[in-house]
Formats: sequence, C-alpha cells, structure tokens
Amino acid sequence: MAGQIYPRIYKITRGVKALSSPAIYVENLRKVYGNKVAIESLSLEVQQGEVFGFLGPNGAGKTTTIKMLNGLITPTAGKVSVLGKKLGDLGARKQIGFLPEHFRFHEWLKAYEFLDFHGSLYGMSKSERKKRIPEVLKLVGLEHRADSRLRTFSKGMLQRIGIAQAIIANPKLVFLDEPTSALDPIGRRDVRDLIVFLRDNGVTVFLNSHLLSEVERVCDRIAIIKEGKVAAIGPVDELLHAEHIVDVRATNVTPSLLEAISHRFRLMDHSNNSYFSVSVPEQEVPALVEMLVASGANLYELKPRQRSLEDIFVDIVQVSGDR
Repeated sequence: MAGQIYPRIYKITRGVKALSSPAIYVENLRKVYGNKVAIESLSLEVQQGEVFGFLGPNGAGKTTTIKMLNGLITPTAGKVSVLGKKLGDLGARKQIGFLPEHFRFHEWLKAYEFLDFHGSLYGMSKSERKKRIPEVLKLVGLEHRADSRLRTFSKGMLQRIGIAQAIIANPKLVFLDEPTSALDPIGRRDVRDLIVFLRDNGVTVFLNSHLLSEVERVCDRIAIIKEGKVAAIGPVDELLHAEHIVDVRATNVTPSLLEAISHRFRLMDHSNNSYFSVSVPEQEVPALVEMLVASGANLYELKPRQRSLEDIFVDIVQVSGDR
C-alpha cells in the first residue's frame, strides 16, 4: 500500500535550532469559503533563520495559507503568530518580504523606480533606499538593468526583480511562492544561492515550490500538506531516510512468498516476480533475506535505493483517504 508509513505526522527537530519565539506559529488554522473548506486544520512552526519548504499538490491550500500568513485574507479559525505578533501587526509586516506566485508589476516603471517605490512603502528613508537598491539589484543579477523599464523584462527577469522587491527592506522573514518557476537552470542556481545567503544572514525563508529538487537542495525542513492538513513535516534528510527501499532480483519467487512479504513489509513494483522492491526498516533487511532463502528463492541481488523528495511527495499525496 503506497505511502502507508505516512498517515502519522512526522515531528522532527534535529538539526534545527529551536528558539523561544518561532518566526511562524500556526495552530489549528482553518479557512472556509462558503461550503468549501480550503484549509481544514493546519498546525506548524517555522523557526527563525531556517529555510522552510511548504509543499503540496494543487488545491491543497498552499497559496491560501501564505495569503493568511501575510494578512491578505482572514482565517476562519485558528491561532497564528508571525514574528511573535498577531496577524496584521504593522510592525511585523514591515519585517516581511513577499513574492507571490502570480504577480503584476508596474511595467511602466524602471527597475530602480520600482524598487524605490516599494522601499518607500516599507517606510525606508530616501538615503536608505539609495544605498539598498544597488545592493539588491546586484544580488538578483540585474545591476545592469537599473534604468530599464519593466515592460522590457523577460519573465525570468521579472521573477528576479520580484525577489528584489521582496528583500528590499532587509526583512526578517521572506515568503517566496514559486520563485524559480520562470527561471532557467542558471537562474535557479542563482536563486538557490540567494536563499542560502539570506539564511546565513539570519533571514527566515518560507518557500513554496513545485520544483522538488530545488526544495531538497536548500530547505532545512519541509511540510507536505494534503487536503488542508499537514501530512508530513520534518528535516529533509529525516524524511528521505524514514523509509528504506531495497530492489530485489531473484528467481523461484512464489505468489505465497510475495504474499508473506507484503504482510510483513510494504511490497512495491512487483508486476514481475523476479524483480520487485520492498520497503523495509533497515535493521530488518536480514529478515527479508532470510524469508527469501528459506522459501527456496534464488537471490541474485538486493540493492538499496536512494529515495528522492519526489518519491516521498508522490507517496503522500497518493495515499487514499481510508488509509
């Protein structure tokens, strides 16, 4: 049964420095639109100075959650604090940067003017803006386009200037909703480097992305949500190694042996009795070998498989509601 190890919620904090005041605290968050439940009951914590990946299939409630955390829509129920303050607190909002997934910027403005405008919205002084704007343009690789109008920018360049406006005011917390969706491989690498740079400078990054390989590379912890609830949460390495997969090549494998294996472990990819995969706790791999040999099977190969975040994600979102 795919994903059967995931009905419980992982709560692993190893490797993450827990602070007395998390950057984001969410308890039983709920959002209802008429008869539609967008967020059922969402609970999580994001610690200060970590890169937190927020994942889920389309319609899981990711964008709705991000909008609530930014004070753009009001929760139906639940307890939420951002940077230690209640939602909507102006002092906290001045310390938050946000790049939405679907943005429309002022295309008639030059890049410098655009950032100057957003800096003024944050309450930055003219001298602060004059110093900061060249810095962020350089960080996103657009220092040579300061005097270009946004209408002349490619989609990838608009993505970069969007990141620049999100960090213009030196925020403590940055929400990035699909920040690499329009970028080429070099651009994605640059954004990864920028995210690491922000984390190294104490900035908390809340990242939503469908590019799971990117998430796997930069995030300290992730949460995977499904149907408005957290299905799994924890450090990336812990989630990747929560399940041990081995590929088996053997002959003389009987249906009764496969049935016995499936009762004890999670049998996968077994359309061919001579080649199949098994999810098994690492310490019980010898027991699997013993079952094969004792049944009379001829074991030729037993190879551990490195799981990817995509494997974990697919397992979780494909679990049916009755599991």
